Amino acid sequence: MRLPNTAHTSRPWRIHELTRDFRLEDVWALPTPGGRDDFPRLVQGISSGDPARGSSRAVRTLFAIRWKVGELLGWDRPDAGLGSRVPSLRDRLPLDLRDAPAGPDFDALPFTSLYLLDDEWAAEIANQTMHGILHLDWVPDGTGGYRGQMAVYVKQNGLLGTAYMAAIRPFRHLIVYPPMMRQIGRNWRARAGDPTPAHT
Repeated sequence: MRLPNTAHTSRPWRIHELTRDFRLEDVWALPTPGGRDDFPRLVQGISSGDPARGSSRAVRTLFAIRWKVGELLGWDRPDAGLGSRVPSLRDRLPLDLRDAPAGPDFDALPFTSLYLLDDEWAAEIANQTMHGILHLDWVPDGTGGYRGQMAVYVKQNGLLGTAYMAAIRPFRHLIVYPPMMRQIGRNWRARAGDPTPAHT
């Protein structure tokens, strides 16, 4: 479920220190109910996932098109990414976050972990169109339990980035994120040993 940006900005996450020049694009409640200590399971599940191989044919198709277009236009070349076109946000980390665990490597997606805390994890990605941040956190659900929450930050790269983000926004909200949330819920329940489908 998509949330208002204040569901993220009202909490004292450390990511706020690093993203004053980024736009908060989306905030989502994740269908991942759990206990206080279940955040590492969420981080592992997200870092090991691959939306391009998920259960939704539409999502698989869109990811395949995006990777192909990026290959043809050179959007994802090494010189368009972190440490080349843009510096990594690791350069902005205060000392305590620099000394914290970076977090897991991603199995399939071209993200790089920035830092991992008990209830907060951030990873970044950059290409010719944008510099983006994926932020996960673990919040009380109002019923005595906890659940995951995801925020997406973007810094667009010029006119190309602005046009690209505007073009994909409807696809992200209507086609990509809803089935992705359902897949996250199914994976979460499967890891917890509950075969019941998630209703999200």
